[in-house]
Amino acid sequence: MSDPTKLAAQDALVSLMIAVSASDSDIRTAELVKISTVINNLPVFADYDADHVPRVSQTVFDLLDQEDGLDALFGLIRDALPERLNETAYVLACEVAAADGELSREEARMLEEVRYELDIDRLHAAAIERGVRARHLTL
Repeated sequence: MSDPTKLAAQDALVSLMIAVSASDSDIRTAELVKISTVINNLPVFADYDADHVPRVSQTVFDLLDQEDGLDALFGLIRDALPERLNETAYVLACEVAAADGELSREEARMLEEVRYELDIDRLHAAAIERGVRARHLTL
């Protein structure tokens, strides 16, 4: 990610996960572990250089500090992400939001924004959310 105004598709996915984690102003260890696990295990990240994560994170934090930064971040994500990966992006956003076992109001609002910005059909979103919820249930 040499140009901070452009993201690679994988950087866009990482950016979204970081933004969801940061949405409640409390980046938890469980969320960071989830992001790391996703990057290390999912096929979409097979050729991803994890050394990009600190730079991508800083870009996200810098944008979120700006007045219209979230809109700018979603613009970068939409520009970088092939449409066929929009549902994948939503799955990853939900996984990070669910990682700590709690869904804050801010995280729920962020997921709503992700659905809107990535044009995720409400029925598909509900199925994704239910699947993520099932994966994160505890006894």
